[in-house]
Amino acid sequence: MIKRYGFLAACLALSLSTFGQTTVKAGRWHAALQRKDGNTIPFELDLQYQQGKLTCYIVNGQERIRTEDVALTRDSAVIRMPLFESYFKMKVVDANTLRGVWIQDGPDGNVVMPFTAAAGAGRFRATSAGTNKTIQGKWKMDITRANQTKRHALAEFTQNGNALSGSILTPSADYRYLEGVVAGDSLFLSTFDGSHAFLIKAKVNSDHLSGSFFNSDRPAESWIAVKDAKAALTPTVASVKPGGNGKLDFTFKDLDGNAVSLQSDRYKGKVVIVQIMGSWCSNCMDETAFLSDYYTRNRSKGVEVIALAYEAGTDPERSKNTIRKFQTKFNVQYAMLITGVSAGDPQRTEKTLPQLTPITSFPTTILLDKHGVVSDIKTSFYGPASGEHYTKFKADFEKSVNALLVQK
Repeated sequence: MIKRYGFLAACLALSLSTFGQTTVKAGRWHAALQRKDGNTIPFELDLQYQQGKLTCYIVNGQERIRTEDVALTRDSAVIRMPLFESYFKMKVVDANTLRGVWIQDGPDGNVVMPFTAAAGAGRFRATSAGTNKTIQGKWKMDITRANQTKRHALAEFTQNGNALSGSILTPSADYRYLEGVVAGDSLFLSTFDGSHAFLIKAKVNSDHLSGSFFNSDRPAESWIAVKDAKAALTPTVASVKPGGNGKLDFTFKDLDGNAVSLQSDRYKGKVVIVQIMGSWCSNCMDETAFLSDYYTRNRSKGVEVIALAYEAGTDPERSKNTIRKFQTKFNVQYAMLITGVSAGDPQRTEKTLPQLTPITSFPTTILLDKHGVVSDIKTSFYGPASGEHYTKFKADFEKSVNALLVQK
């Protein structure tokens, strides 16, 4: 699932106390990105003084993202995201108010969205004098794109009073940590993680939900959902093309410019996990965290991992810099290779892994047995925000790899 970042840090580390004469207040802040259609995508900040600096955390449910890398000049700041190619330029209006723009670099130009932040808790401030509807449970969901094509999804919500949380799963990945409220017969959810900036609104009708989905500055999409405890998704499928030997063959450069081949001695006789990813993809971020930990615990058993990066553009230095952030953040010890082919290239699979049918999902994970033959291609990754789905993914993944390890 190709996604992008959003407003990650209305304040990464602003400086101890003053911009000119203004003291920035510590504590929870309400922040929002402004869309051209008048809708705002809200999220929460937690500003805390730490070692002489005011550090900012982005809060999405159970997730707290610590921001970093800030340049200060009196009453203004530039804050760059820790992983993704987006940043904020802002002014400190007063101790309780920040205002500026969020800028996201992209292959087709920058996305620029105004943002504001005000001291005080609360992601949504919707209230209702009536009785709040019950949203708890699993919902079978259809999202209609601006071009009127549809994509199927699965929404799972947890409700506590008027507080609402959960995630939305597609055949390829999840929408990560959603947080919001139920207000009478309406629901409001949002998330911001530096790549995703989502707002989800809906009305609760007698037997279904109907609403709108807003992704960053992109055109709004409509959606409907019906409650279905047995709802399931059909994953996307990639496979080895017929007529070959079932093996992959590639050589790409790592982050230090060294050519790394799948046919090298390092990978011979090993179970090899090939990670198809990109540094623009926050689901790839979740998978990298998982795979890095998995590799550290299991490399001695004869497991290897190789990441193949498909970036937003093809500039090698830019790709190297963004992938190295992932490498550093998650202490990745396996090889991370730059394919030199953009994620948006419709021929990306043919140019890099011609032995396979088109790969349509990021991330995708390919399992190779000890003889280098493709054993499985996993095109659905559900991360920690998906709860039991993440638990199941990890169990199924380890079962698949362990089965390959005991094969001769």
